[in-house]
Amino acid sequence: MHSHPSSTRIRLIDHCPLDCNITVTDSNAVFFPPEWAHQSAVLLAWPYADGDFSPWLLDVEQTYLLIAAAVSQRQRLIIACHDEKLRQRVARLLDEHSIPADRIALAVQPYNDVWVRDTAPITVDTADAVRFLNFRFNAWGGKYEHSHDAELAARLHASGVLGHHPIEHIDFVLEGGSLETDGTGTLLTTTRCLLNPNRNPGLNQAQIEQKLKHYLGLNRVLWLQHGYAEGDDTDAHIDTLARFAPNNAILYTACDRHDDPLYSELKAMEAELQALRTEDNCPYHLVALPIPGAITSENGERLPATYANFLIINEAVLVPVYGDDAADRLALERIAASFPEREAIAIPSTPLIRQYGSIHCMTMQFPDFQLDG
Repeated sequence: MHSHPSSTRIRLIDHCPLDCNITVTDSNAVFFPPEWAHQSAVLLAWPYADGDFSPWLLDVEQTYLLIAAAVSQRQRLIIACHDEKLRQRVARLLDEHSIPADRIALAVQPYNDVWVRDTAPITVDTADAVRFLNFRFNAWGGKYEHSHDAELAARLHASGVLGHHPIEHIDFVLEGGSLETDGTGTLLTTTRCLLNPNRNPGLNQAQIEQKLKHYLGLNRVLWLQHGYAEGDDTDAHIDTLARFAPNNAILYTACDRHDDPLYSELKAMEAELQALRTEDNCPYHLVALPIPGAITSENGERLPATYANFLIINEAVLVPVYGDDAADRLALERIAASFPEREAIAIPSTPLIRQYGSIHCMTMQFPDFQLDG
């Protein structure tokens, strides 16, 4: 851990909610940045031939290549590769698609699933140092084999590919997809996930809040009790449902079709969001995102496609689209309007949703903290 004599760190935030730089002078202060803070890198893990995406590998690789191109044009991209053979394949694919390698690092690391939002470390800043937080991963409540995924954050850190900030290993089950912050001390999450007994059964809501506030430097936690994406196996991660945007906005998954099985739950969630207030006791600016027409698995089960699973990067927002022209267009328009200084880029994501996730689930951003002096 490196220290600074002044015990003060300046955070340069790109379009922060208050349009300001943020200075930390409290030696105990922790800052968990919003996703629209300027980033140094994005991580993803490439799907491999004998993994869960094997039936759709060529299709999903096309989605990965689009994401790799969009990210690497704007910032550094780290691609985890399951083994050396896959690293060579990825390098060849990038070259064949004219994606320059100068901003891309290929890291050979084993993993079970590609959903690095939940297995990569979370980055915070303190008065002493930028710090990676490695929370315990138990495969969304013990649903899948996860021995490699549980070690991914530590292995990536040990490799040096993430940089050399210190890492803290925390014996508390938590996934990045369950956390949504506005960068000013408010966290939005769901009771269906964080209070699920398959995560931290020995802790009650107050104890879980205390841990979130301690490790992430929060002032308050806002809980949604309603809303889920049908087919979701994460127990209602917030990044499928509701996302903060600058200027006290929340983009959320909405449903106006009375015959949709999600209608009542999403309407109840909408009412909860309408009742929420900012720390200044003002209502949030709510932006409804439609849900696309149902996409089903080979077994006829609905897959959890939502537009809320977008990824904010430097100068752009990567928006999942699913081949529903009207809903895709409306979602793109509304997300673009919420991030007017960024380009909204449509990424065909039906191949991703075949394994129950989308763009935000398969990526993790690392903020670009700038030091004072």
